[in-house]
Amino acid sequence: MLAGGSAQDPLAQKYGVASKAWIPYRGRPLVEYTLEALDQAGLAIILVGPQAPLRPLPKVFLPDQSSLLANLEAGVQAAKGERLLVATGDMPFLSVEAVRWVLQQAPEAGFVYTIIPRSTIEQRFPGMRRTYARVREGSFTGGNIAILDKQVFLTALPLLRRAIALRKRPLALASLIGWGTLFRVLTGRADIPGLEARVSQMIGGPARALITPFAEVGVDIDKEEDLRWLEAVN
Repeated sequence: MLAGGSAQDPLAQKYGVASKAWIPYRGRPLVEYTLEALDQAGLAIILVGPQAPLRPLPKVFLPDQSSLLANLEAGVQAAKGERLLVATGDMPFLSVEAVRWVLQQAPEAGFVYTIIPRSTIEQRFPGMRRTYARVREGSFTGGNIAILDKQVFLTALPLLRRAIALRKRPLALASLIGWGTLFRVLTGRADIPGLEARVSQMIGGPARALITPFAEVGVDIDKEEDLRWLEAVN
């Protein structure tokens, strides 16, 4: 579980916590809601982030490594299994039913990424603003749970590092992704099988999207706007 981040993040500063995953919600830090759902699903949890008393306690605490990719790499390296579930620590509505559904429905692939239809989010959480991508199959937001194969991740790690290094050079990043793929995404002409094929080619292993009927998988608290929405529905 990825629960790291900086205490200088605006949301963390507002509440005086170590990272935004520790923002209080209904008397508990956000991270505990994700932790509880994963624990009830029977998972052995490695938490990458500040060490603190939590209910329930993760099996392993790892210190924050100063970046999302470094935190993910540390967690993957520490895991004993070869097939891992990765989740962010800021999902206040995550349920054990959603976690179990993902575990049961995830296809056999090196990388499985959850996506949630826009209609599912808007029906369950009206007023919650998310970023959506339009493909031929509809509009989707990315989920905060993924399943990955350890070896596929380690093989793809140099590519991921390169992509992050190029994040402020749009032309170079577009070239890495592929101009044709990027054009289809920007114009809404991409389809899920085509994107799966491109990602599979890039990471050196099969990648699949998992259309998920649980809206809570796609709802996190990432910005001040999200926090205001959460306080309004509380």
